[in-house]
Amino acid sequence: MKILLVGANGTIGRAVRQALSRHQVLAAGRDSGELRVDMSQPDSIRALFERTGNVDAIVSAAGLLHLGPLAEMTPEQFRIGLDSKLMGQVNLALIGQHFLNAGGSITLTSGMGNEIPLRHGSNACAVNAAIEGFARGAAVELAAGLRINAVCPSVLQESWEPLQNYFPGFEAVPAARVARAYQRSVEGVETGQVFKVW
Repeated sequence: MKILLVGANGTIGRAVRQALSRHQVLAAGRDSGELRVDMSQPDSIRALFERTGNVDAIVSAAGLLHLGPLAEMTPEQFRIGLDSKLMGQVNLALIGQHFLNAGGSITLTSGMGNEIPLRHGSNACAVNAAIEGFARGAAVELAAGLRINAVCPSVLQESWEPLQNYFPGFEAVPAARVARAYQRSVEGVETGQVFKVW
């Protein structure tokens, strides 16, 4: 398979790249990778697909969120998650669907904050819930044979140190375990699913 992986140099992205290493993985990122893309800019996404041509799978392991107390949050801070993680991935799916080969798939990334409220996590909660809703809704409208899913990971062991205060009592999961959910989405047959890795 020819797979476009956006966010390939992040913690999850590196693990996904390893899990899918038997395929041709095209690494893309905002600031690093073989290919550069700003998911918040549709023109940047179109330029990316003009370079890659059609692919068999699109995987997004990218997107920024804002973590902070609601009482101090500004609309501009809240828009970080909307513009980056939500609309960035939606843009990638909307444009990318037209560059998928027959039987191709799209895999997006949400996060457990949409089901388990976290301190200072209202932006993450809203954005992650919207990503999962988009994946479920898009699954029934994609062209015949195309698939879309989302992976919903818990906090990663590799990211535990700086984030542990947001996740009291939670069990962190290794990135390699999270990567298997992306592999299931890419190599499997399911669509409209949210693969939780908690």
